[in-house]
Amino acid sequence: MPELPDVELYKRHLDATCLGRTIAKVVVGDGRTLAGLSATELARRLKGARITASRRHGKHLLVDLEPPGWITMHFGMTGSLKHFIHGEQDPPHERVRFDFADGHHLAYIDARLLGRVGLTADADVFIAALGLGPDALDRRFNRAAFEQVLAGRKRDAKSLLMDQEVVAGIGNIYSDEILFQARLHPRTRCDRLDPRARHQLFDQIKTVLETAITSGAGAERLVDQLPASFLIPHREKGGRCPRCGCEIATAKLSGRTAYFCPRCQPEPA
Repeated sequence: MPELPDVELYKRHLDATCLGRTIAKVVVGDGRTLAGLSATELARRLKGARITASRRHGKHLLVDLEPPGWITMHFGMTGSLKHFIHGEQDPPHERVRFDFADGHHLAYIDARLLGRVGLTADADVFIAALGLGPDALDRRFNRAAFEQVLAGRKRDAKSLLMDQEVVAGIGNIYSDEILFQARLHPRTRCDRLDPRARHQLFDQIKTVLETAITSGAGAERLVDQLPASFLIPHREKGGRCPRCGCEIATAKLSGRTAYFCPRCQPEPA
């Protein structure tokens, strides 16, 4: 599933290729992708709109328009974006295509049809309506804000990191990496973290996500570009810890499989 680094890279791709362009037509390949509106309505409301900016919050990408309004995108399990020009072949699994007046195109791609494209009048209202917590890389999400997030929560660290209402953007894969770099077992109770462990966990949230973005790697794409010290490229059955060489172990938490090093991340007593 695309996580914060993936969506940030999609945002940067959109910014580099589509800002300032005017939408001439919208082609919907599968209406199941649309959130709360028809293909006809989407095409009508976007015709003649110009893309002026974009904003990411967690795993959601919001595209600012003129006249005012926002395109909302969530990428489900397999979604992505691809810019291409007239004459190039449309990418496979294209569900929504934005055709610009100058012959450029932007495709919303989703093989499994679990993502959504919609419209909203106000980005902040949209984020609030979904109950999303602070974005993990927002500057306002600092150590003090993280302490507030942890206060009184008797949950395991893995589940807390993945809870989008607590902090937005981290999923199953990057929560494993953050905990590996922080040397915390995924079952570690948040209310039992000492100050040093809390600070280390917060620092690794920022460091891991920023490193992934800088490397151009997502949750499952181009993971070979991540640093050699990262767990994700070895996150598989029979994989070996890049730090100590121990075989990577797994555990089920909140219905998801966690990967960790049993030597570097010992289970708390």
